Amino acid sequence: MGERSARAWAGVDAGKGHHWAAVVDEAGTTLWSKKIVNDETAILTALGEILELAEQVHWAVDISGTASALLLALLAAHGQQAVYVPGRTVNRMAGAYRGEAKTDARDAYVIAETSRQRWDFAAIEVPAQLAADLALLTAHRSDLVADRVRMINRLRDVLTGIFPALERAFDYSAHKGALVLLTGYQTPAALRRRGRARLTAWLANRSVRGADAVAATALEAAEAQRTVLPGEDVAAAIVADLAAQILALDDRLKRIDKQIRDTFRAHPQAEIIESLPGIGPVLGAELVVAAGDLAAYADAGHLASAAGLVPVPRDSGRRTGNMHRPKRYSRRLRRVFYMSAQTSIMRDGPNRDFYLKKRAEGCKHVQAIIALARRRVSVLWALLRDNRIFTPVLDAQAA
Repeated sequence: MGERSARAWAGVDAGKGHHWAAVVDEAGTTLWSKKIVNDETAILTALGEILELAEQVHWAVDISGTASALLLALLAAHGQQAVYVPGRTVNRMAGAYRGEAKTDARDAYVIAETSRQRWDFAAIEVPAQLAADLALLTAHRSDLVADRVRMINRLRDVLTGIFPALERAFDYSAHKGALVLLTGYQTPAALRRRGRARLTAWLANRSVRGADAVAATALEAAEAQRTVLPGEDVAAAIVADLAAQILALDDRLKRIDKQIRDTFRAHPQAEIIESLPGIGPVLGAELVVAAGDLAAYADAGHLASAAGLVPVPRDSGRRTGNMHRPKRYSRRLRRVFYMSAQTSIMRDGPNRDFYLKKRAEGCKHVQAIIALARRRVSVLWALLRDNRIFTPVLDAQAA
């Protein structure tokens, strides 16, 4: 082995089954480049070899999610800090280097070289246990919600093919009673045979609220269609199955929401976060996951910038004052503040007043919501700094 370098940069192209790491010195010369199985022993072996190459190693990774979780945890355990180099940046930088083939080794080299030349990448913080739990729970919830949307769309599509009047009669994404109805009755003829009184009793026995109104709406749709459409029997069975799956999925979502709520409320600042109108335990949990250590933000402006709520200039030639959303920000964090702002205007109070003021000034709905979201960042940061809960009277003039 040659003389040990003072500094080196290690770039890791992370993957589920394996990673590829490349190490470059201060001149950009490759010192080490190998495939690493995503296994503790293999990672520790590679870590030992890389740390022997230089007195100080700067680490950069292109994925900060589950695929790199073991790698990042082992780096942290050995006092090594990694930065996150977005995949989009890697793709853009790749064009500056020789060769057109996209390989793991080349990507790892580009990551290492990019981190050597730039010092503005965000450090990756390995989450504490509570944050890690919330990250897993909120990600799983997002997957379940996406599955529910897909099944609702499929149900509506199939039902339209045999009974369009009933498909139009209810909002199946929000009406549990309508889904219960479809587990037993999916065709006009079946509903007419059952009749309103017996159908109402059937729904009531299954704890459907407003059973008589649901039955009346369904029977009205059934009376409007006398034609039997092709594939009715098969489609009816599919609709019943989808409705049952959606109801089961709703039960799973209730359980995971409770788990998220219980886990989030173990956070030392949960009461403060949840006191801000529009933020419940689920959005609060997503805030903790997306923002990381809230104490790490020097001021409200840094937190707002991380959420993409601080416009940046894109002036060109004689054009000045051309403000746009920044390219680099946490979309998840932005979503938390946007959604909570939108929820907060549903009730009277300082949030709704501010929104209406912005609309009166000529702002469109989205512009007013973003302005409110930015304001709420300042309020939340002040609450966390002062360790106090939101009080409408005191905080109405904040920010």
